Amino acid sequence: MIKTVVAAAVVGVILYGQGAFAETLEDILKEKGVISEEDYEKVTSSQRAVTSSQPLAYVLGNGFTFTSADKKYQGSIGGFMQLRYTYTDLDNANNNKTKITQDSSQFQLERVKLYFNGYALTPDLTYKLQLNITQANTPNILSTGKEIEEAYIDYRIIDAVQIRFGQDKVPFARQFIISSAAQEFCDLSHVATAFAPGYDFGAMLHGKIAGGLVTYNAGVFGGNGQGDVQVSTDTAIAARIAVNPLGEMKYVEADVDYSEKPLASFGVNYYGDTVMNNSTTTNLNLFSSTGWIGIGSPLMSGAAKFSSTEKLNINSVGFDSAFEWRGLYAQGEYFFGQADGKTTNNTLRSQGFYAQAGYFVIPKILEVAARYAYLDPDRDVTNDHWVESTGAVSWYINNHFLKIQADFTDIHKQAAIAFNSGPKATNDDRFRLQAQIMF
Repeated sequence: MIKTVVAAAVVGVILYGQGAFAETLEDILKEKGVISEEDYEKVTSSQRAVTSSQPLAYVLGNGFTFTSADKKYQGSIGGFMQLRYTYTDLDNANNNKTKITQDSSQFQLERVKLYFNGYALTPDLTYKLQLNITQANTPNILSTGKEIEEAYIDYRIIDAVQIRFGQDKVPFARQFIISSAAQEFCDLSHVATAFAPGYDFGAMLHGKIAGGLVTYNAGVFGGNGQGDVQVSTDTAIAARIAVNPLGEMKYVEADVDYSEKPLASFGVNYYGDTVMNNSTTTNLNLFSSTGWIGIGSPLMSGAAKFSSTEKLNINSVGFDSAFEWRGLYAQGEYFFGQADGKTTNNTLRSQGFYAQAGYFVIPKILEVAARYAYLDPDRDVTNDHWVESTGAVSWYINNHFLKIQADFTDIHKQAAIAFNSGPKATNDDRFRLQAQIMF
Protein backbone atom coordinates (compact mmCIF):
# COMPACT_ATOMS: atom_id res chain seq x y z
CA MET A 1 0.00 0.00 0.00
CA ILE A 2 2.84 2.38 0.90
CA LYS A 3 4.43 1.60 -2.44
CA THR A 4 1.20 2.54 -4.21
CA VAL A 5 0.85 5.84 -2.33
CA VAL A 6 4.47 6.81 -3.01
CA ALA A 7 4.13 5.95 -6.70
CA ALA A 8 0.88 7.96 -6.91
CA ALA A 9 2.57 10.94 -5.28
CA VAL A 10 5.50 10.76 -7.70
CA VAL A 11 3.17 10.57 -10.68
CA GLY A 12 1.09 13.43 -9.27
CA VAL A 13 4.11 15.73 -8.98
CA ILE A 14 5.24 14.85 -12.49
CA LEU A 15 1.72 15.39 -13.79
CA TYR A 16 1.68 18.87 -12.35
CA GLY A 17 4.74 19.84 -14.36
CA GLN A 18 4.32 17.69 -17.45
CA GLY A 19 0.56 17.60 -18.17
CA ALA A 20 -0.11 15.54 -21.27
CA PHE A 21 2.79 13.09 -20.80
CA ALA A 22 1.30 11.31 -17.77
CA GLU A 23 0.50 8.14 -19.64
CA THR A 24 4.04 7.48 -20.80
CA LEU A 25 5.56 8.30 -17.39
CA GLU A 26 3.39 5.84 -15.49
CA ASP A 27 4.25 3.24 -18.10
CA ILE A 28 7.93 3.90 -17.38
CA LEU A 29 7.36 3.44 -13.64
CA LYS A 30 5.74 0.08 -14.28
CA GLU A 31 8.46 -0.94 -16.74
CA LYS A 32 11.23 -0.07 -14.25
CA GLY A 33 9.58 -2.16 -11.57
CA VAL A 34 8.78 0.81 -9.31
CA ILE A 35 5.13 -0.24 -9.28
CA SER A 36 3.49 -3.59 -9.93
CA GLU A 37 0.68 -4.28 -12.40
CA GLU A 38 -1.82 -4.02 -9.51
CA ASP A 39 -0.31 -0.73 -8.33
CA TYR A 40 -0.34 0.56 -11.89
CA GLU A 41 -4.07 -0.10 -12.19
CA LYS A 42 -4.76 1.64 -8.86
CA VAL A 43 -2.73 4.71 -9.84
CA THR A 44 -4.25 5.04 -13.31
CA SER A 45 -7.80 4.48 -12.08
CA SER A 46 -7.23 7.22 -9.50
CA GLN A 47 -5.99 9.57 -12.22
CA ARG A 48 -9.00 8.79 -14.41
CA ALA A 49 -11.33 9.60 -11.56
CA VAL A 50 -9.64 12.97 -11.04
CA THR A 51 -9.71 13.72 -14.77
CA SER A 52 -13.40 12.85 -15.13
CA SER A 53 -14.26 15.24 -12.29
CA GLN A 54 -12.64 18.20 -14.03
CA PRO A 55 -14.78 20.38 -16.36
CA LEU A 56 -11.89 20.59 -18.84
CA ALA A 57 -9.13 18.02 -19.26
CA TYR A 58 -6.64 16.95 -21.92
CA VAL A 59 -5.62 13.39 -22.70
CA LEU A 60 -3.10 12.72 -25.44
CA GLY A 61 -4.85 10.98 -28.33
CA ASN A 62 -8.33 11.92 -27.11
CA GLY A 63 -7.90 15.68 -27.24
CA PHE A 64 -9.64 18.20 -25.01
CA THR A 65 -12.57 16.84 -22.99
CA PHE A 66 -15.37 18.99 -21.62
CA THR A 67 -17.63 17.64 -18.85
CA SER A 68 -20.78 19.27 -17.53
CA ALA A 69 -21.06 20.01 -13.81
CA ASP A 70 -23.71 17.32 -13.35
CA LYS A 71 -21.57 14.77 -15.28
CA LYS A 72 -24.49 14.08 -17.65
CA TYR A 73 -22.76 15.47 -20.75
CA GLN A 74 -19.23 15.10 -22.03
CA GLY A 75 -17.56 15.99 -25.31
CA SER A 76 -14.03 15.69 -26.68
CA ILE A 77 -12.29 17.46 -29.56
CA GLY A 78 -9.17 15.97 -31.12
CA GLY A 79 -7.57 14.96 -34.37
CA PHE A 80 -4.42 14.01 -36.22
CA MET A 81 -2.33 14.98 -39.22
CA GLN A 82 -0.27 12.89 -41.63
CA LEU A 83 2.26 14.84 -43.65
CA ARG A 84 3.80 12.82 -46.46
CA TYR A 85 6.54 12.95 -49.08
CA THR A 86 6.35 10.45 -51.95
CA TYR A 87 8.84 9.75 -54.71
CA THR A 88 7.70 7.39 -57.49
CA ASP A 89 9.96 5.96 -60.18
CA LEU A 90 7.86 4.52 -63.01
CA ASP A 91 8.76 2.16 -65.83
CA ASN A 92 8.23 3.53 -69.32
CA ALA A 93 6.25 1.97 -72.18
CA ASN A 94 9.26 -0.10 -73.33
CA ASN A 95 9.84 -1.41 -69.81
CA ASN A 96 13.56 -0.56 -69.76
CA LYS A 97 13.61 1.30 -66.42
CA THR A 98 14.70 4.62 -67.91
CA LYS A 99 13.55 7.91 -66.46
CA ILE A 100 10.29 9.21 -67.87
CA THR A 101 8.21 12.29 -67.34
CA GLN A 102 5.67 10.46 -65.17
CA ASP A 103 8.21 10.08 -62.34
CA SER A 104 6.97 12.20 -59.47
CA SER A 105 8.19 13.90 -56.31
CA GLN A 106 5.28 15.05 -54.15
CA PHE A 107 4.77 16.75 -50.81
CA GLN A 108 1.21 16.37 -49.60
CA LEU A 109 -1.25 16.58 -46.74
CA GLU A 110 -2.22 12.93 -46.82
CA ARG A 111 -4.75 13.16 -44.00
CA VAL A 112 -5.95 15.93 -41.73
CA LYS A 113 -8.81 14.76 -39.52
CA LEU A 114 -10.84 16.26 -36.71
CA TYR A 115 -13.14 14.28 -34.45
CA PHE A 116 -15.76 15.17 -31.89
CA ASN A 117 -17.10 12.50 -29.55
CA GLY A 118 -18.67 12.09 -26.13
CA TYR A 119 -21.87 11.09 -24.38
CA ALA A 120 -25.24 12.62 -23.52
CA LEU A 121 -27.34 12.03 -20.37
CA THR A 122 -25.56 8.73 -19.72
CA PRO A 123 -22.15 7.28 -20.67
CA ASP A 124 -24.09 4.51 -22.44
CA LEU A 125 -25.38 6.98 -25.08
CA THR A 126 -22.34 8.07 -27.08
CA TYR A 127 -21.77 9.92 -30.33
CA LYS A 128 -18.98 10.62 -32.80
CA LEU A 129 -18.37 13.02 -35.67
CA GLN A 130 -15.17 12.68 -37.71
CA LEU A 131 -14.19 15.05 -40.51
CA ASN A 132 -11.52 14.37 -43.14
CA ILE A 133 -10.55 17.91 -44.14
CA THR A 134 -8.23 16.80 -46.94
CA GLN A 135 -11.17 15.32 -48.86
CA ALA A 136 -12.55 18.81 -49.42
CA ASN A 137 -9.58 19.52 -51.71
CA THR A 138 -9.71 16.29 -53.71
CA PRO A 139 -10.78 16.96 -57.34
CA ASN A 140 -12.51 13.62 -57.82
CA ILE A 141 -16.21 12.88 -58.19
CA LEU A 142 -15.78 9.91 -55.84
CA SER A 143 -14.80 12.35 -53.07
CA THR A 144 -18.18 14.09 -53.17
CA GLY A 145 -19.61 14.11 -49.65
CA LYS A 146 -16.53 12.41 -48.21
CA GLU A 147 -15.52 15.24 -45.88
CA ILE A 148 -17.77 13.61 -43.26
CA GLU A 149 -16.41 10.13 -42.54
CA GLU A 150 -18.15 9.15 -39.33
CA ALA A 151 -21.33 10.60 -37.84
CA TYR A 152 -23.27 8.29 -35.56
CA ILE A 153 -24.92 7.74 -32.19
CA ASP A 154 -24.39 4.54 -30.23
CA TYR A 155 -26.36 3.09 -27.33
CA ARG A 156 -24.95 0.42 -25.06
CA ILE A 157 -27.51 -1.88 -23.46
CA ILE A 158 -24.81 -4.24 -22.19
CA ASP A 159 -21.31 -4.86 -23.53
CA ALA A 160 -22.62 -7.69 -25.68
CA VAL A 161 -25.51 -5.67 -27.13
CA GLN A 162 -24.86 -2.20 -28.55
CA ILE A 163 -26.78 -0.37 -31.26
CA ARG A 164 -25.25 2.16 -33.66
CA PHE A 165 -27.07 4.41 -36.14
CA GLY A 166 -25.43 6.75 -38.63
CA GLN A 167 -22.41 6.74 -40.93
CA ASP A 168 -19.46 4.58 -39.96
CA LYS A 169 -16.90 2.20 -41.44
CA VAL A 170 -18.55 -0.83 -42.99
CA PRO A 171 -17.20 -3.70 -40.81
CA PHE A 172 -15.27 -5.46 -43.55
CA ALA A 173 -11.45 -5.93 -43.79
CA ARG A 174 -9.51 -5.79 -40.51
CA GLN A 175 -6.86 -3.44 -41.88
CA PHE A 176 -9.48 -0.94 -43.04
CA ILE A 177 -11.24 -1.10 -39.66
CA ILE A 178 -7.95 -0.21 -37.98
CA SER A 179 -7.54 3.58 -37.87
CA SER A 180 -5.22 5.05 -40.49
CA ALA A 181 -3.43 6.61 -37.51
CA ALA A 182 -2.57 3.17 -36.10
CA GLN A 183 -0.83 1.52 -39.09
CA GLU A 184 2.72 0.19 -39.05
CA PHE A 185 3.24 1.22 -42.68
CA CYS A 186 2.58 4.64 -44.22
CA ASP A 187 -0.75 3.28 -45.45
CA LEU A 188 -2.81 0.12 -45.66
CA SER A 189 -2.14 -2.45 -48.40
CA HIS A 190 -3.59 -2.04 -51.88
CA VAL A 191 -5.45 -5.34 -51.36
CA ALA A 192 -7.37 -4.12 -48.30
CA THR A 193 -8.08 -0.90 -50.19
CA ALA A 194 -9.47 -2.87 -53.13
CA PHE A 195 -11.96 -4.93 -51.08
CA ALA A 196 -13.05 -2.58 -48.29
CA PRO A 197 -16.43 -1.00 -49.23
CA GLY A 198 -15.53 2.13 -47.23
CA TYR A 199 -17.92 4.22 -45.13
CA ASP A 200 -21.71 4.02 -45.40
CA PHE A 201 -24.87 5.09 -43.57
CA GLY A 202 -26.93 2.48 -41.77
CA ALA A 203 -27.82 0.68 -38.55
CA MET A 204 -25.51 -1.79 -36.84
CA LEU A 205 -25.65 -4.19 -33.92
CA HIS A 206 -22.29 -4.88 -32.27
CA GLY A 207 -20.76 -5.99 -29.01
CA LYS A 208 -18.14 -7.79 -26.96
CA ILE A 209 -18.80 -11.21 -25.47
CA ALA A 210 -16.90 -12.70 -22.50
CA GLY A 211 -14.82 -9.59 -21.97
CA GLY A 212 -13.75 -9.33 -25.58
CA LEU A 213 -12.94 -12.97 -26.28
CA VAL A 214 -15.50 -12.66 -29.09
CA THR A 215 -16.55 -9.45 -30.86
CA TYR A 216 -19.17 -9.07 -33.56
CA ASN A 217 -20.75 -6.53 -35.95
CA ALA A 218 -23.85 -6.95 -38.07
CA GLY A 219 -25.42 -4.11 -40.01
CA VAL A 220 -27.69 -2.92 -42.81
CA PHE A 221 -26.41 -0.02 -44.92
CA GLY A 222 -27.61 2.21 -47.73
CA GLY A 223 -25.30 0.44 -50.16
CA ASN A 224 -24.15 3.43 -52.22
CA GLY A 225 -21.25 4.39 -50.01
CA GLN A 226 -20.05 7.42 -48.12
CA GLY A 227 -22.11 10.58 -48.42
CA ASP A 228 -24.44 9.01 -51.00
CA VAL A 229 -27.95 7.53 -50.91
CA GLN A 230 -29.65 4.70 -52.76
CA VAL A 231 -32.43 5.73 -55.16
CA SER A 232 -33.95 2.24 -55.00
CA THR A 233 -35.08 -0.19 -52.32
CA ASP A 234 -31.78 -2.10 -52.49
CA THR A 235 -29.61 -2.19 -49.36
CA ALA A 236 -26.26 -3.64 -48.33
CA ILE A 237 -25.56 -6.00 -45.45
CA ALA A 238 -22.28 -6.58 -43.67
CA ALA A 239 -21.27 -8.89 -40.83
CA ARG A 240 -18.03 -9.59 -38.98
CA ILE A 241 -17.04 -11.83 -36.09
CA ALA A 242 -13.62 -12.01 -34.44
CA VAL A 243 -12.39 -14.54 -31.90
CA ASN A 244 -9.59 -13.52 -29.51
CA PRO A 245 -8.71 -16.75 -27.62
CA LEU A 246 -5.96 -15.22 -25.46
CA GLY A 247 -7.83 -12.04 -24.55
CA GLU A 248 -9.19 -9.01 -26.37
CA MET A 249 -6.87 -7.79 -29.10
CA LYS A 250 -7.41 -4.18 -30.09
CA TYR A 251 -7.55 -2.95 -33.68
CA VAL A 252 -4.06 -1.41 -33.63
CA GLU A 253 -1.04 -2.44 -35.70
CA ALA A 254 2.48 -2.74 -34.22
CA ASP A 255 3.09 -4.03 -30.71
CA VAL A 256 4.23 -0.61 -29.56
CA ASP A 257 3.14 -1.38 -25.97
CA TYR A 258 5.42 -4.45 -25.94
CA SER A 259 2.71 -6.82 -24.67
CA GLU A 260 3.84 -9.14 -21.88
CA LYS A 261 1.50 -11.93 -22.92
CA PRO A 262 0.77 -13.19 -26.44
CA LEU A 263 -2.46 -12.07 -28.10
CA ALA A 264 -4.11 -13.51 -31.20
CA SER A 265 -7.22 -12.76 -33.23
CA PHE A 266 -9.06 -14.64 -35.98
CA GLY A 267 -11.81 -12.95 -37.97
CA VAL A 268 -14.25 -13.55 -40.80
CA ASN A 269 -16.43 -10.96 -42.57
CA TYR A 270 -19.09 -10.80 -45.29
CA TYR A 271 -20.42 -7.99 -47.48
CA GLY A 272 -23.37 -8.16 -49.87
CA ASP A 273 -24.86 -5.38 -51.99
CA THR A 274 -26.94 -4.65 -55.10
CA VAL A 275 -25.87 -1.49 -56.88
CA MET A 276 -25.81 0.13 -60.31
CA ASN A 277 -22.63 -0.52 -62.32
CA ASN A 278 -21.57 3.11 -62.61
CA SER A 279 -18.73 4.77 -60.70
CA THR A 280 -20.30 8.19 -61.21
CA THR A 281 -23.44 7.20 -59.31
CA THR A 282 -21.91 5.41 -56.33
CA ASN A 283 -19.31 6.31 -53.71
CA LEU A 284 -18.43 2.70 -52.96
CA ASN A 285 -14.66 2.22 -52.89
CA LEU A 286 -15.13 -0.99 -54.87
CA PHE A 287 -15.82 1.06 -58.03
CA SER A 288 -12.84 3.41 -57.70
CA SER A 289 -9.68 3.01 -59.76
CA THR A 290 -8.18 0.97 -56.89
CA GLY A 291 -11.31 -1.10 -56.09
CA TRP A 292 -11.58 -4.69 -57.26
CA ILE A 293 -14.49 -3.85 -59.59
CA GLY A 294 -13.18 -0.58 -61.01
CA ILE A 295 -9.45 -1.35 -61.05
CA GLY A 296 -7.48 -1.12 -64.29
CA SER A 297 -7.85 1.04 -67.38
CA PRO A 298 -11.46 1.98 -68.34
CA LEU A 299 -11.53 -0.63 -71.11
CA MET A 300 -10.01 -3.42 -69.06
CA SER A 301 -11.57 -2.91 -65.61
CA GLY A 302 -13.90 -5.51 -64.17
CA ALA A 303 -16.78 -3.07 -64.51
CA ALA A 304 -16.33 -3.15 -68.31
CA LYS A 305 -17.76 -6.68 -68.29
CA PHE A 306 -21.17 -5.24 -67.55
CA SER A 307 -23.53 -2.69 -69.02
CA SER A 308 -23.33 0.75 -67.38
CA THR A 309 -27.10 0.64 -66.91
CA GLU A 310 -27.38 -2.74 -65.21
CA LYS A 311 -27.33 -3.64 -61.54
CA LEU A 312 -24.73 -5.89 -60.00
CA ASN A 313 -25.21 -8.39 -57.19
CA ILE A 314 -22.01 -8.14 -55.13
CA ASN A 315 -20.86 -10.72 -52.59
CA SER A 316 -17.48 -10.74 -50.89
CA VAL A 317 -15.88 -12.52 -47.94
CA GLY A 318 -12.68 -12.04 -46.02
CA PHE A 319 -10.63 -14.01 -43.49
CA ASP A 320 -7.97 -12.49 -41.25
CA SER A 321 -5.61 -13.26 -38.40
CA ALA A 322 -3.32 -11.18 -36.21
CA PHE A 323 -0.74 -11.88 -33.50
CA GLU A 324 1.40 -9.78 -31.17
CA TRP A 325 3.86 -10.46 -28.38
CA ARG A 326 6.93 -8.70 -26.99
CA GLY A 327 7.42 -6.32 -29.89
CA LEU A 328 6.38 -8.73 -32.65
CA TYR A 329 3.26 -8.00 -34.67
CA ALA A 330 1.98 -10.11 -37.58
CA GLN A 331 -1.21 -9.82 -39.62
CA GLY A 332 -2.70 -11.27 -42.79
CA GLU A 333 -5.97 -11.31 -44.74
CA TYR A 334 -7.49 -13.15 -47.68
CA PHE A 335 -10.41 -11.77 -49.73
CA PHE A 336 -12.71 -13.11 -52.40
CA GLY A 337 -15.31 -11.09 -54.29
CA GLN A 338 -17.90 -11.87 -56.96
CA ALA A 339 -20.15 -9.55 -58.96
CA ASP A 340 -23.01 -10.87 -61.12
CA GLY A 341 -24.74 -8.75 -63.74
CA LYS A 342 -28.53 -8.87 -63.64
CA THR A 343 -28.90 -8.06 -67.35
CA THR A 344 -25.84 -9.49 -69.10
CA ASN A 345 -25.51 -12.42 -66.67
CA ASN A 346 -21.76 -11.87 -66.78
CA THR A 347 -19.65 -12.61 -63.71
CA LEU A 348 -16.55 -10.98 -62.25
CA ARG A 349 -14.49 -12.90 -59.68
CA SER A 350 -11.63 -11.34 -57.79
CA GLN A 351 -9.26 -12.43 -55.01
CA GLY A 352 -6.30 -11.11 -53.08
CA PHE A 353 -4.26 -11.47 -49.92
CA TYR A 354 -1.50 -9.80 -47.95
CA ALA A 355 0.81 -10.84 -45.13
CA GLN A 356 2.89 -8.50 -43.02
CA ALA A 357 5.06 -8.60 -39.91
CA GLY A 358 6.96 -6.07 -37.85
CA TYR A 359 9.37 -6.25 -34.93
CA PHE A 360 10.71 -3.61 -32.54
CA VAL A 361 14.50 -3.79 -32.69
CA ILE A 362 14.42 -1.12 -29.97
CA PRO A 363 11.36 -1.88 -27.80
CA LYS A 364 8.57 0.69 -28.13
CA ILE A 365 10.76 2.97 -30.24
CA LEU A 366 12.15 1.56 -33.50
CA GLU A 367 10.30 -1.02 -35.61
CA VAL A 368 11.18 -2.71 -38.90
CA ALA A 369 8.42 -4.33 -40.95
CA ALA A 370 7.81 -6.14 -44.25
CA ARG A 371 4.67 -6.81 -46.29
CA TYR A 372 3.77 -8.85 -49.37
CA ALA A 373 0.44 -8.17 -51.10
CA TYR A 374 -1.12 -9.92 -54.11
CA LEU A 375 -4.25 -8.95 -56.05
CA ASP A 376 -5.95 -10.74 -58.94
CA PRO A 377 -8.83 -8.40 -59.92
CA ASP A 378 -10.32 -10.79 -62.50
CA ARG A 379 -9.69 -14.51 -62.13
CA ASP A 380 -10.97 -15.15 -65.67
CA VAL A 381 -8.37 -12.84 -67.22
CA THR A 382 -4.69 -13.68 -67.54
CA ASN A 383 -1.80 -11.30 -67.07
CA ASP A 384 -3.62 -8.88 -64.73
CA HIS A 385 -1.95 -9.40 -61.34
CA TRP A 386 -0.83 -6.57 -59.06
CA VAL A 387 1.89 -7.48 -56.55
CA GLU A 388 3.58 -5.20 -54.00
CA SER A 389 6.58 -5.95 -51.77
CA THR A 390 7.21 -3.36 -49.06
CA GLY A 391 9.80 -2.76 -46.37
CA ALA A 392 9.33 -0.15 -43.66
CA VAL A 393 11.06 1.52 -40.72
CA SER A 394 9.07 3.40 -38.08
CA TRP A 395 10.30 5.63 -35.25
CA TYR A 396 7.67 5.85 -32.51
CA ILE A 397 8.62 9.00 -30.64
CA ASN A 398 5.54 8.66 -28.44
CA ASN A 399 3.51 5.59 -29.36
CA HIS A 400 1.22 6.27 -32.38
CA PHE A 401 0.67 9.79 -31.06
CA LEU A 402 3.90 11.07 -32.59
CA LYS A 403 5.81 8.97 -35.09
CA ILE A 404 7.89 9.13 -38.27
CA GLN A 405 7.60 6.34 -40.84
CA ALA A 406 9.36 5.47 -44.08
CA ASP A 407 8.64 2.64 -46.50
CA PHE A 408 9.89 1.47 -49.87
CA THR A 409 7.72 -0.55 -52.26
CA ASP A 410 8.35 -2.48 -55.45
CA ILE A 411 5.08 -2.38 -57.41
CA HIS A 412 4.69 -5.05 -60.08
CA LYS A 413 1.71 -4.73 -62.40
CA GLN A 414 1.12 -7.14 -65.23
CA ALA A 415 0.21 -5.73 -68.62
CA ALA A 416 -3.59 -5.80 -68.27
CA ILE A 417 -3.60 -3.26 -65.43
CA ALA A 418 -0.25 -1.49 -65.87
CA PHE A 419 -1.51 2.05 -66.48
CA ASN A 420 1.82 3.49 -67.61
CA SER A 421 3.21 0.60 -69.67
CA GLY A 422 1.27 0.03 -72.86
CA PRO A 423 1.51 -3.66 -73.78
CA LYS A 424 4.05 -4.71 -71.14
CA ALA A 425 4.22 -5.25 -67.40
CA THR A 426 5.94 -2.73 -65.15
CA ASN A 427 8.03 -2.73 -61.98
CA ASP A 428 7.64 0.69 -60.38
CA ASP A 429 9.40 1.87 -57.21
CA ARG A 430 7.85 4.09 -54.55
CA PHE A 431 9.42 5.72 -51.50
CA ARG A 432 7.30 7.38 -48.82
CA LEU A 433 8.29 9.40 -45.76
CA GLN A 434 5.51 10.34 -43.36
CA ALA A 435 5.21 12.26 -40.09
CA GLN A 436 2.13 11.88 -37.88
CA ILE A 437 0.98 13.85 -34.88
CA MET A 438 -2.17 13.30 -32.83
CA PHE A 439 -3.66 15.93 -30.58
